[in-house]
Amino acid sequence: MTLTQLRYLVAIADSGLNITLAAERVHATQPGLSKQLKQLEDELGFQLFLRKGRSLDAITVPGAEVIARARKLLLEAGNIRALAANLRGEAQGELSISTTHTQARYVLPPAIAPLRQRYPEVSVHIVPTGDGEAVAELGRGADVALVSSSGQPPSGGVALPLYSWRRVVVVPAAHPLARLRRAPTLAELAREPIVSYESSLRPESSLRTAFAQAGHDPRIAFTARDADLIKTYVRAGLGIGVLAEMAMQHGGDEDLVVLPADEHFAQCMAWGVLPRERVPRDYTLTLLTLLAPQLDARDLRRAMEGTFEGHWPPAPTWQQRLPADA
Repeated sequence: MTLTQLRYLVAIADSGLNITLAAERVHATQPGLSKQLKQLEDELGFQLFLRKGRSLDAITVPGAEVIARARKLLLEAGNIRALAANLRGEAQGELSISTTHTQARYVLPPAIAPLRQRYPEVSVHIVPTGDGEAVAELGRGADVALVSSSGQPPSGGVALPLYSWRRVVVVPAAHPLARLRRAPTLAELAREPIVSYESSLRPESSLRTAFAQAGHDPRIAFTARDADLIKTYVRAGLGIGVLAEMAMQHGGDEDLVVLPADEHFAQCMAWGVLPRERVPRDYTLTLLTLLAPQLDARDLRRAMEGTFEGHWPPAPTWQQRLPADA
């Protein structure tokens, strides 16, 4: 058997037994992939999949065991390649980042620019997700996930604190709340239709938790993953916006009034999450230190090796990360 055959096997399993989709994912032809699968089954002496006509219908019991072990072999093969590339000082490759629109639009660009200057032959790919899905993409090949939480660090990988941030309330200039010289109370916010992130629909979301603790029920009028879309619907009069402060500090929103919401909602932490048991390429760690200069690449590597016993430096607030003239 070959690593190529095992890679095709795992691709079939991860593509819902869809041969066509699996072939696309591994950049192979459908006949070529099917031929390699048959050769692997012939060598093993048993079927890895049950068939229904020309289609794959289910994974057999021994097939599931083989797939599980194939994943481990492919992981270690990838680790050997990554280790060798790092030792050679190789500056080529691909960097896949799973993250939200807010992080991709407002946080990543100042870090990606110097990363590309240092590693011009590395191609960067953004995998757009919600906070609740970004870490899951690590299991599908993403190199790092950028997520936020208002509670415990995200599970599913090695979580590194990058910076903390707050929500803000955003209203059109003509809105009555725009005349306030303070943060609106939760009672005042509860009387207004709210436009916010789709995560606000979850009962356990920090937004809903803040209202519940104050005895109010928020009126969620519209949700989206895209902060720019949220602002568009605020401008259209659909409601008041509640979104991350990062989305309001890059210009172009002079027609909107930004109000603080710090006293109402829990502070959030942005995290970089690396997949466990995978050797990261040097440029992946460089990205994290560009996003969070307080982190040391040597400590990141020790954390991935399981030998880091210290504490991460305190993460700065978003405001502390901004240039003095921002």
